Amino acid sequence: MGDVLRRERLAQERTLKDVAEAARISMPYLSELERGRKEASSEVLAAAARALGLGLADLLALSHGELTRLGRTHTRQARIGQERPGMGRGGSGSYEARLLAA
Repeated sequence: MGDVLRRERLAQERTLKDVAEAARISMPYLSELERGRKEASSEVLAAAARALGLGLADLLALSHGELTRLGRTHTRQARIGQERPGMGRGGSGSYEARLLAA
C-alpha cells in the first residue's frame, strides 16, 4: 500500500507534509507507511486515501492491482528460470529434480 500511496502523492505533485496535514497524521508516520516500514489501521489508510482524493476502496483496488502485477512478474520469472536449455520441465535437469538433488 505504501508504494501506491507514494505513487499517488507524487502523481499529484504533493509533498509528504501537505498530505500528512490533510490526513491529520504525522509526516514521519506517512513516510514510514510509504516505505512499508509501518502497517497502518484501516482508519489511517482511509485518512491518507481521502487526503489524496481517493476512497479506501480505491486504495485497496490499486494495491490489489499492484500485487497482482508483481505476482505475475514473479511467476513469469520463476518459469523462465525453470525453462533454461537443459533445465526444462521433465528429464533429469528439471526444476523438481534439482530440488530433490539439493
